[in-house]
Amino acid sequence: MKKKIKEPVSSIVGEKKVDGTLIVSYTLLTLFAIIIIVPFFNVLVISITSEGEYVRSPFVLFPAEPTFDSYRALFADGRIWIGYRTTLTILLLGLPVNMLLTVCTAYALSKADFPGKKIFMLYALFTMFFSGGIIPLYLLIKSLALTNSIWSVVMASGINTFYLIIMRNYFLSLPKELTESAKIDGANEWAILFRIILPLSTPILATITLFYAVDRWNEWFNAMIFIRDMEKTPLQLVLRSIVIDAQMIDPSVLGGSSAASESMTRFATGMKMAAVVVTMAPIMVVYPFLQKYFVKGVLVGAIKT
Repeated sequence: MKKKIKEPVSSIVGEKKVDGTLIVSYTLLTLFAIIIIVPFFNVLVISITSEGEYVRSPFVLFPAEPTFDSYRALFADGRIWIGYRTTLTILLLGLPVNMLLTVCTAYALSKADFPGKKIFMLYALFTMFFSGGIIPLYLLIKSLALTNSIWSVVMASGINTFYLIIMRNYFLSLPKELTESAKIDGANEWAILFRIILPLSTPILATITLFYAVDRWNEWFNAMIFIRDMEKTPLQLVLRSIVIDAQMIDPSVLGGSSAASESMTRFATGMKMAAVVVTMAPIMVVYPFLQKYFVKGVLVGAIKT
């Protein structure tokens, strides 16, 4: 009598075996994705929900009568266009500065024969845990006569140490024979960097560019410290001012009606959600074009140390 061979713990679908651990992994990832998507969906729904409907039911899955009043009130304020202009200027000026400094520094620190490489690397790592503080930074910007200018925000943050380490590790993963053969052909370091290394580093360049773009787009802290001119206020601070103004309702103007006051407060909540959507939309539009490089750049840059 032949013994029955036990099948491994897996289910056969067609000719493919589906491992049980794979099912569990996909289930957990799906739940995790739902946890991330639901709050974003809630923000989007509230931003197009009318005041009365939100008062009747704060948790709305699909608004019965969608309205764009929150967006109209948001864009009716001329300050938002000033915010977009300033933030876009900071992005266009700051992103090239960040990338140039990060690429050059990472390439230098990836060279085995770079003198004092360990000292510079330790110095860079030190800045991840300790900083000089806000007052020395303000005094430095003031001494350079950059206060109340866009350049104060641009130059306040040049290199992110974490991004620097990721890019350096990626450069270390490239074959050394490429640079050695280029040197034999007479190429200098600048030619090697821009003609050989960077064309092979598209994934990490796209990844770090996305990181820096998000940082620059969300810039608000340095602007709050260094800029006093309302015509140079970035988008984040402008949206904050608009939402605060919407919440400052005088009950005497409403005739002491608590219902009216509640309605206006709820409308301010809709403006908050609309402000969140308006802030995220540009980055969400750009991200799909860089997504194919994102995972590869992070993984390769994080493996080799």
